[in-house]
Amino acid sequence: MSEIEFKADHPRLFIPNFLSLDECRELEFIHKSSSTVGYRPNVFSTILSHLIATKSSHFIIPFVPIRERLKDKLEEFFKCEYELFIEFTGLISWSRGASIGWHSDDNRPYIRQRHFSAVCYLNSYGKDFSGGLFHFQDGEPASIMPKAGDAVMYTADDHNIHSVDEITEGERLTLALWFSRDGSHDEDVKLISLLSQHLLHKNMADSYLPLPASSNMYWFSQDQASDFQFGFNICWARLHVLGYDIYISQDSTREFDVSELMVKPVHLVRANELLDQEFVNIMHALQVVHFYCWKGSDLQNKMSNIDSKVVKVTDIQREIISGLNSVLMNDGGFASRVFGSMPSEENGCICFDWSGIMAAAAAWEDYAANLSKQIHLQLPNWRMHESIHNVQLEE
Repeated sequence: MSEIEFKADHPRLFIPNFLSLDECRELEFIHKSSSTVGYRPNVFSTILSHLIATKSSHFIIPFVPIRERLKDKLEEFFKCEYELFIEFTGLISWSRGASIGWHSDDNRPYIRQRHFSAVCYLNSYGKDFSGGLFHFQDGEPASIMPKAGDAVMYTADDHNIHSVDEITEGERLTLALWFSRDGSHDEDVKLISLLSQHLLHKNMADSYLPLPASSNMYWFSQDQASDFQFGFNICWARLHVLGYDIYISQDSTREFDVSELMVKPVHLVRANELLDQEFVNIMHALQVVHFYCWKGSDLQNKMSNIDSKVVKVTDIQREIISGLNSVLMNDGGFASRVFGSMPSEENGCICFDWSGIMAAAAAWEDYAANLSKQIHLQLPNWRMHESIHNVQLEE
């Protein structure tokens, strides 16, 4: 299916298969291992400035060619070459209960600078989630059924008023960009400034190890309160729905503090088994687990050569794990309802294997180190041109 453009009174462009499935999976990995509570109820987001703040700035690299392709295509279609600046880039997921009524993307005073919108769907209606259909109020297409890889571009004004149906099951994942003609809202300038502050004098060897932000950014509750009384920590919840617990070595009689727990070294636990490998914090463990979900099938031939170092959970450790669970969640069923149940092989998740997790930990480190090297090498060029773009590096 080729590109479809629509009438001038509702200028919009639909592009099937704009992203490859592997690009979708990579962005899904980044989002599910880095996201925070979002701007609307039952919504989660990963924004580029947050990646920088949590020592995950290397994850910006996969966005770079996609942003360029989207901008080029949008400028070509709307005949505004070299006029636009990227105002916002973010991964946004909508979980059960999320929806939004009729609106334009410039409908608030603080977003009047948005002139064009682009949305790339990273997973598919009917397979990964139910509900969540996208509707335009007028013109064609009247509705879009999200499919991984497809993209839609449109003006952000009232020529393209739209809505999203409530998600009834699963998690609907998109890459969203907004574009402005106003250079004072150029996202790149702000991001390059942040990158310069965080990277210029840092040791590249450990710059890819994540550091969680404030714990309230990861606390989800039905009423969006962050007092840790009701709801759950989304890092813990994303591990929980995949069948994992975490263990943190500490006195079982000591009172747990959520903020402190976020930055402590952790071990992964599954049923009665504990992996005897320490991760620097829960976000590090989460990134490795979701890397395994993304790349596990490619690691199959490496698993047989790895000693998985698994030990049985002791009674004392089980007591600590139970204490951690009581702090990091108030209702495990609530977490499962928000993020869905444990994936099956039919949904693209491979069978669990501790050797696979160990292989994923090593492969994740290579992947993150490579991205970290790239961003350190490209940053000087970005600073020179005040633009985040794909730099052809010499071998």
